[in-house]
Amino acid sequence: MTQMTMVKALNSGLNNAMEKDDSIILLGEDVGTDGGVFRVTDGLLAKYGKERVMDTPLAELGIVGFGIGMSMAGLKSIPEIQFQDFIYTAMDQIINQMAKLRYRTNGDYTLPMVLRTPYGGGVHGGPYHSQSGEAYFTHTQGLTVVTPSNPYDAKGLLLSSIELNDPVIFLEPKRLYYAGKMDVPDDYYKVDLRKASVIREGDDLTIITYGPAVPVVKSTVEKNNVNAQIIDLRTLSPFDLDTILAGVKKTGKVLIVHESPKMFGVGAELSATISEKAVDYLAAPILRVTGLDIPIPFALEEYYVPNERRIMAAIDKLLKY
Repeated sequence: MTQMTMVKALNSGLNNAMEKDDSIILLGEDVGTDGGVFRVTDGLLAKYGKERVMDTPLAELGIVGFGIGMSMAGLKSIPEIQFQDFIYTAMDQIINQMAKLRYRTNGDYTLPMVLRTPYGGGVHGGPYHSQSGEAYFTHTQGLTVVTPSNPYDAKGLLLSSIELNDPVIFLEPKRLYYAGKMDVPDDYYKVDLRKASVIREGDDLTIITYGPAVPVVKSTVEKNNVNAQIIDLRTLSPFDLDTILAGVKKTGKVLIVHESPKMFGVGAELSATISEKAVDYLAAPILRVTGLDIPIPFALEEYYVPNERRIMAAIDKLLKY
């Protein structure tokens, strides 16, 4: 057990996986010599060599396409897109090839591939380095979409994703890369991809959140002594419906918090699903606190992402309903 940041935990997970399975190949912009722009792959080139840790040209469509080909041929590719904002040039490969390979080949081919990318705010990168585009991927059938909120989950979810026989979009919240440390096992372990985490118990309302929004939700609830249950989804698609419905039935009041924009987002699907399956248990309207429906700004990022003021305003509204 070692105190690790999320970056170190992810690095440890990649190292454990590559030690265990020599078919695993890392590829991406600056993942080798520089160890990645955030240093997630630091030291792996020296340990595993350039045949397993490959620096690529600045060509996201090619990175994803090569990864698909490798995994079709019997390897396990783990491509990195340097920032999630750059992933859109590869959407044809992701949506039309990566996500649909098993379906269109009637199961003759599977695709054990994990596409890693840092996403969200936290570095004041503005509209080209701080986007949260998870809804694009959750809307694409055939992809498992995962995002951790702490170092322990980051390593365990990554290792579970690598073992999955189907493609995974693994979204790493960049604001949490170096946000803090926690005890993480040095050895190989997994965290269940299909199970959300109830990180706090409470009786007055249920807050559903994930990824970069989890710490601010937890801090807000604890600082203001709110008797709230907090559910960290971990996996966005498919999400853990049983845990969500249990939380709804327990408190009758639901707040959904995420950093990406509100319109047509993950929170909209969660809200619709809860309304369809548990409306009789609701004692108040479902509320959402999200990123704003504008491009994320350079200088005013802290007003764009969910913050304590906006979260507490929604909590107060629910508690008074």
